[in-house]
Amino acid sequence: MSTGHGARMLHSELLAQIPLFDTLEAEDLDALGRRMTERAYKAGEVVFDKGAKGSSMYVVLSGAVQIFLPGTGPDEPRVVLKDARTGEYFGELSLFDDKPRSASVEAVVETTLLELTREEFSDHLSKSRNAAMAILAEMAERLRETNALLSQRAARDVVKELDENLTWGQKLADRVAELNGSWAFILFLLALTLGWAGANKFLPSPFDEYPFQFYNLFLAILVALQGPLIVMSQNRESVKDRAQAETDFRVNLKNEVGIETLLREVGALRAETNKRFEVIERMMRTDRVRAEVPAKKPGGPLGPS
Repeated sequence: MSTGHGARMLHSELLAQIPLFDTLEAEDLDALGRRMTERAYKAGEVVFDKGAKGSSMYVVLSGAVQIFLPGTGPDEPRVVLKDARTGEYFGELSLFDDKPRSASVEAVVETTLLELTREEFSDHLSKSRNAAMAILAEMAERLRETNALLSQRAARDVVKELDENLTWGQKLADRVAELNGSWAFILFLLALTLGWAGANKFLPSPFDEYPFQFYNLFLAILVALQGPLIVMSQNRESVKDRAQAETDFRVNLKNEVGIETLLREVGALRAETNKRFEVIERMMRTDRVRAEVPAKKPGGPLGPS
C-alpha cells in the first residue's frame, strides 16, 4: 500500500474525479486514498476475467487497460467495450454487490492500477458517517434518475410536439421551403413572367420596359429571401431528426430493460417450477416405493409365509 504523502494526494485526486466519490469531503477522499493498493500489470496480463467473483474496483494510475467481452468460441473475436486510460475507473459496482464480473479486463501496456477492496471501503464507511451518507445520497440520486427515465413515456411524437411549438416566423420558413419545391411555384413564376412581359409590351404606357429592370430586382430580392428561409427550414429538420433519434434511443433502452426484467422473471419462474417438479417427483417416488413394499402382517415377518 502506498505510504508517501504525494502518492496519497494523487490517489485522493483521482477519487475526486469519480462521480461516485466526488461529493465526499477531502478527509474522506484522503482516507480512502490511503486504503488503495497499487497493482502493477505487464502488457497482456489479465486483471480479471468475465464471470470471476468481484470484490474491488480499480482506478488507472498509469498505462491503459482494455475492457472486453471474450468470444464464445476459439475463433470468435473479442468484443471491445472500452479502453480505460489514466484517471478512468472500472468495477465500482463490486463495492456494493457480490455479483460476477460482467466483462474481462486486460492490460494493454505496462499499467499500474489502484485497487479499492470492498472490505476497505466498508470499513471506512462504518467509521465515517458523513462518507456513508454521501455515498447513499449519490446512489439514491442515480436510482431516482433511473426511475424517472423508466417511468416516463418513452414513445413520443416529437415531430408533432415541435410543430405545435413553432413561431410564426418558423412556420413561414417551412411554408416557403415547401412552396419552393412545388410545381405551383414554378407555374406561378412562369405566369408572372409572361404577364409582366406582356403587360409592358402591349400596354400603352409600360411601367417596366425591356430589359425589365424592376422585375429583375424583384427576382433578386425573392432569391435573397428564399435562401435563408430554406436554410432555416433545413436546420429545423435536422433538429427534428436528432429529437427522433433520441426518442428511438429511449424506446430501445426501455425495451431492453423490459426484456432483461422479463428474462429474470422467466428464469425465477423456471427455477421455482423445477423445484416444484422435484418435490412432486420425490413424492411420487416415495409413493411408488411404499406401494412396492408388502404390508407387514401382524405378529409375523414381511411377505407370505
